[in-house]
Amino acid sequence: MDAYTIKHEPIDSVDLMERAAQTFVNIFCQRFHDYNRIIIFAGPGNNGGDALAIARLLHLKDYLVDIYLFDPKETLSEDCLVNKMQLLKLPQIRFTEVKGTFIPPELEENDIVIDGLFGSGLNKPLEGGFASVVKYINASAGTVVSIDVPSGLFGEDNSENSGEIIVADYTYTFQFPKLSFLFSENECFTGKVEVLDIGLHSQGIEEIPSPYHIIQKQYVQKILKSRSLFAHKGNFGHALLIAGSLGKMGAAVLAGKACLRSGAGLLSIHVPQSGNVIVQSSLPEAMTNIDADEFRFSKVSHLDQYDAVAVGPGISTGEITVKALRDLIQQWDKPLVVDADALNIIAQDTSIIELIPENSILTPHPKEFDRLAGASASSYERLNKAIAFAVTHQVFIILKGHYTAVCTPQGEVWFNTTGNPGMATAGSGDVLTGILLALSAQSYTPFDTAVIGVYLHGLAGDIALDDGSEESLLSGDIIRCLGQAFKEIRF
Repeated sequence: MDAYTIKHEPIDSVDLMERAAQTFVNIFCQRFHDYNRIIIFAGPGNNGGDALAIARLLHLKDYLVDIYLFDPKETLSEDCLVNKMQLLKLPQIRFTEVKGTFIPPELEENDIVIDGLFGSGLNKPLEGGFASVVKYINASAGTVVSIDVPSGLFGEDNSENSGEIIVADYTYTFQFPKLSFLFSENECFTGKVEVLDIGLHSQGIEEIPSPYHIIQKQYVQKILKSRSLFAHKGNFGHALLIAGSLGKMGAAVLAGKACLRSGAGLLSIHVPQSGNVIVQSSLPEAMTNIDADEFRFSKVSHLDQYDAVAVGPGISTGEITVKALRDLIQQWDKPLVVDADALNIIAQDTSIIELIPENSILTPHPKEFDRLAGASASSYERLNKAIAFAVTHQVFIILKGHYTAVCTPQGEVWFNTTGNPGMATAGSGDVLTGILLALSAQSYTPFDTAVIGVYLHGLAGDIALDDGSEESLLSGDIIRCLGQAFKEIRF
């Protein structure tokens, strides 16, 4: 992307580096007003060039800056060398070039350390002197800000990264988040991540292929349908939700309420006999389809009257229910929404996987997915297994997490950035199932259903957080805020 921008804007690489440095400094100065001093550690490559450009700009803004440039092999990149020469032209510059023994400065609590040792191109673990510098920075009490990537962290797979890695308080990354930032085990290294737009060429962004995408409001807004003034409930589909068993009827209520709040015209909830009164009293807008069994899902029929089906929340995993799920999947030839206990049943009897209709949407959290596809040593490995699973079985996998990943049958991944830790609460997944069922009933494609569904779910959770706290947020709060979430997307 850098090379495309340099060629097609056109712009010299050192000037693109200057643009990135200026963007970094603008954000940095907004956040850090009170300071003792700034200590900048620069490496010999282009990340070090960024660091030296940032040092010069901060010095010109009268920050007290100490710069350490590490060049043990005397192999500075061309742009790093240019920025070194520009820096040395400044009066009263506090600059040290380290080619041998490094005598580290004493770092104090009010100091700000800017890490510019290594960027996103790193492909082997840090060792030797650089590992020692990283360890020294991590032991300091100062605030650590990384340029683009915490030094030592790989851009994708870190499962075999045994080297030292900077533990940053802030990471200001250029243009795009790096894939490794989206994995939970790397949060301790990146700290708070902020993506800085450095003006990489828009045509290059469109043309250069990548299997990875971020779901943005503008895209969801574009694919969200509007309603005709003359619409009636029959235009928005009849959804069937198969949910609940003895002691787990709350899952049916939550998923059902979310379904109706997400625009389904009609909703029938298939429940065991013991759940009828609970659902009818909790959700009068829904109809019930009552199972022959008193306590569990045992059979469902007359599926031809429904436009979409979701199965799983709270259905349990007993032998009778296993057979009922298998029968359902064999009867229904359109995409299904499959969640919770239905996924656990499939994990127990993997032969059912082959029966699932193409383009169905499966919504596992990490442990549920590990039961389906085997344990993973890292989030990167799990993501790649999810992609392979989606392609092999021609289904959509919604791998739930802070950055929920929608894996498509074509091998692409769409990461969601809405949502917050308060949504890590009982019933949140049931709410997502209800949203997906409603969208499917309204004739959205499975892809659009998945993308809109995860974005809407997270956005409603973010709106709910405005009225409370992460600790107090309930799944019902997400449902309550779905209307506002739809409004926010449209306007």
